[in-house]
Amino acid sequence: MIRLIDLDKYVDNRYQRIFILKGIDLEINQGEFVTVMGPSGAGKSTLINIIGMLDLASAGEYLFMDQPVNKLKERKKSELHKHHIGFVFQAYHLIDELTVYENIETPLLYRGIKSSERKAMVAEMLDRFQIVAKKDLYPSQLSGGQQQRVAIARGLAMSPKIMLFDEPTSALDPEMIGEVLDVMVQLAKEGITMCVVTHEMGFARQVAHRVIFMDEGKLVETGKPDQFFDNPRTDRAAQFISKILTH
Repeated sequence: MIRLIDLDKYVDNRYQRIFILKGIDLEINQGEFVTVMGPSGAGKSTLINIIGMLDLASAGEYLFMDQPVNKLKERKKSELHKHHIGFVFQAYHLIDELTVYENIETPLLYRGIKSSERKAMVAEMLDRFQIVAKKDLYPSQLSGGQQQRVAIARGLAMSPKIMLFDEPTSALDPEMIGEVLDVMVQLAKEGITMCVVTHEMGFARQVAHRVIFMDEGKLVETGKPDQFFDNPRTDRAAQFISKILTH
């Protein structure tokens, strides 16, 4: 479904080329749940932004549903993003001036879905995420956990081929983290293809099919959760896991 081949992301200044991602080779299959872990500055958000077509690679290939993203025209990339990719950010990215209902409805409007279908789709999301009573409220009137549930509902309303999450719990108070992770666990049980940047080790161990560990812009290690957490193959991964466990 997703394939990255020798993918680089870099910026050039007057003196040198600075790599943000270097030589990334990665496949994500349909129905797979992948978590991306690593220290700050490892390139995790850049990677997921490229997968989500919010950023462009500098070199290498990116195939999405067998289509070469880096060779597509902007309009075609926009269509792929709009119809097939749901994205949830750490800062929610809800529209403050719109109600919960209108925030969930917005991407459906952009896709030109007719009114009766939109109403049914939004109603389904409101019910599914237990936010029917909040539908006429504005984001500022919701808790962080509720806002993130609305953001997930908005991303899922389009029935995307893949859901991408960039540290969806990092902006939440500790008591709200479980609320959002429970929603994501349920999505994983339903077999939705998901790629999640996270530091939540317990969550990754519980639901991921595969853990990807990044450092300094490189994919250092990948493996099944039990193998990665209990018996990491690289010293760098072992050091990272040990550091998280002591905090």
